[in-house]
Amino acid sequence: MIRLGTRGSALALAQAKWVAERLPGEVEIVPIRTSGDQPSERGQTPLGGFTDKSRFVKEIEDALLCGDIDVALHSAKDVPADFPDGLLLSSVGQRADPRDAICGVEGLADLPEGAVVGTSSLRRRSLLLAARPDLDVRDVRGNVDTRLRRLADGDFDALVLAQAGLDRLGRGEEGRPLDLSAFVPAAGQGCLAVETRDGDEETTAALAGLRDLATDSCLMEERDVVRLLQANCNTPIGVHATGGEDGSMTLTAFIGLPDGSRWIRDRLEMPSSEAAAAIGGRVADRLRAAGAEELLAEAERLVAAG
Repeated sequence: MIRLGTRGSALALAQAKWVAERLPGEVEIVPIRTSGDQPSERGQTPLGGFTDKSRFVKEIEDALLCGDIDVALHSAKDVPADFPDGLLLSSVGQRADPRDAICGVEGLADLPEGAVVGTSSLRRRSLLLAARPDLDVRDVRGNVDTRLRRLADGDFDALVLAQAGLDRLGRGEEGRPLDLSAFVPAAGQGCLAVETRDGDEETTAALAGLRDLATDSCLMEERDVVRLLQANCNTPIGVHATGGEDGSMTLTAFIGLPDGSRWIRDRLEMPSSEAAAAIGGRVADRLRAAGAEELLAEAERLVAAG
């Protein structure tokens, strides 16, 4: 039996069920409450309550390290750039829709001046305000159902959520996907990341059928940009890669301030599989040359100051 550890939210359990149905033999889904799921002020930042990514994976990784579970399942965008010693990213399934989606209206242009838009993402806040400085962007917590209920109750004029999450919960029709080139997703958005213990060859072999090489390649390059720039949850950053059948890869990146007043965008296409394998590093270098490190540091200072 494979013990599959995951967060206990409806979305996380839906993702776990999808994975379990594609694994050989019997699978036990083990819900684990993470510190990110608890109504605590610990780990929150002053600006809108944004939290440290590791809070959504740490307890699951601890359970994996001590042998309570065999596999840890995460949304890839929640996984910090560096893995704990003894764990590895062993499998990534085919990517779902990576786009952000707006709920409540057909598009950003349909929102009146001063409209209240809810998001729990610093990146989405920055992108929203870069496009529409007049908006009143507010933090919204809770699972997808809770957020959509608050939208229906009139607490917000619109929400921005991940289209993949809406789709996995059977509520995809409630989102209107935003343009990828303008609204750059988080690194790993739409991907499921599976962690195993380093050296657990039996479990790794059982997961082999899940791995999608094209998704894997794109995810690694996206994560490289985040890692090389030492970005974190307090730095608004979006990175998205797409691969072509000929081995080419295109990577788009966005870095901004929380209020959207300053930002940097880059887009790079590399034509061959050999060159594409280094695209994350190339984009990180280009962003650094354009002032990304200074912008990220300023974003961190603003978040810390509240």
